[in-house]
Amino acid sequence: MTTTQPPVLIWFRRDLRLADHQALMAACATGQPVLPVFVLDPETEGIGAAALFRLGLSIGALARDLQARGSRLILRRGPALDCLRDLIAETGAQAVHWSRAYDPASIARDTQVKAALKADGIAARSFRGHLLFEPWDVSNKAGGIYKVYSPFWKAVRGRDVDALIPAPAHLPAPAHWPASDDLGNWRLDAAMNCGAAVVAAHAVVGEAAAQARLDRFVDTAIARYRSDRDSPALDACSGLSENLTYGEISPHRVWAAGARALEAGSAGAEHFQKELVWREFAYHLMHHTPHILQDNWKDGWAGFGWATDPDAPEVVAWKQGRTGIPFVDAAMREMYVTGRMHNRARMIVASYLTKHLLTDWRIGMAWFADCLTDWDPAANAMGWQWVAGCGPDAAPYFRVFNPVTQRDKFDPDQRYVRAWIAEGQRQPPQSALSYFDAIPRSWGLSHRDLYPVPVISPDMGRKRALAAYEAWKQGQTGHTGLDATPVAT
Repeated sequence: MTTTQPPVLIWFRRDLRLADHQALMAACATGQPVLPVFVLDPETEGIGAAALFRLGLSIGALARDLQARGSRLILRRGPALDCLRDLIAETGAQAVHWSRAYDPASIARDTQVKAALKADGIAARSFRGHLLFEPWDVSNKAGGIYKVYSPFWKAVRGRDVDALIPAPAHLPAPAHWPASDDLGNWRLDAAMNCGAAVVAAHAVVGEAAAQARLDRFVDTAIARYRSDRDSPALDACSGLSENLTYGEISPHRVWAAGARALEAGSAGAEHFQKELVWREFAYHLMHHTPHILQDNWKDGWAGFGWATDPDAPEVVAWKQGRTGIPFVDAAMREMYVTGRMHNRARMIVASYLTKHLLTDWRIGMAWFADCLTDWDPAANAMGWQWVAGCGPDAAPYFRVFNPVTQRDKFDPDQRYVRAWIAEGQRQPPQSALSYFDAIPRSWGLSHRDLYPVPVISPDMGRKRALAAYEAWKQGQTGHTGLDATPVAT
């Protein structure tokens, strides 16, 4: 059914779903036609290769879901304000709705867009959608921000979250559809080269698939989440970071599933909810202390002696998953094949780069941003700084993960290592061989190569890291809050 009324534009961004969508619900409530649009603007197009590729898959899934409801997704490329103004001129729209984004670049863009559209006489409205709690709605008793996770968790765990909203069965269509770009012509997979097909086989794309993934996790794994989540060879995690990144499922729906499991007595439900709130904490910090995205979060760390050459031989070995440390290399290879990496493994590879190789955390953060399909600006920055020691880690010491003892503890039978490292195995599994299909041909690597000797031994790396920490600490003037003896983990 079509109508001659002017449409409401729904500007989709990191909210590529139809359920739990406040902006979409508000548009449908007007009774006017709804015109969905996705704009590939410079802020969006500038994300890393794997994330941009995965975004294209999500856009395609949303377009199919809209088509099933009698609607379409209009695609435009260019500066957001220009594209929206063009669509307003073409359709006579008098309102534009969108879900909020919280990174500094998006805030700057959205602030400009909203002001300009309102000056044009257009009703520009933004809605919650990406987080359980708005970052400015959570504060400590003094009215300030939380800088440590545990108090943040205690402050929000009992809060009410938004009620779930069903997807509309049908979206009223405009009388005339404007022209749309072709998604294939955007070539969002171009920078992935040969890795696109490999990673695509591991992607779980779209709203229906995200919901099925959540249901499966609750049915089969949430009960043992607390006990098994740190073992990368076990299928114990939800995998929903991928879907939350593109808004294919709302955090509210994930939270509600965890709450139901908690009420049913599931042993792992609260820990699962804590991980969802860890994501909220990252956004809380990014909103209030946006320097976390590019500068040391803690004061006084500018003088720490990290190396800054992204092409140093030891850094290249880390990037290639050829450090000679099996747990580190397995994790890097998992990322190239699946687009994701187990959370315990992320901590190990980040610690190895920033501690054993004494390399600046920003090099690792940028590499992850280019290689992860579940890349999230807030979580990526906070995670790297937490491991590096300059972030919001409440522990009063310089944390050094030993990648060998970590493997012995969390991968004692080396199932994870064997799944991803082909060298030395007579019949390596396809997962390990897929690494050689996914990586750049210029690396010139083969599964027939000998496995490399360690770039640096764990013991030597630890000693060097602690020596660097002690030298830095001695050079500090004033209290740094890091006065305890460094220890290994």
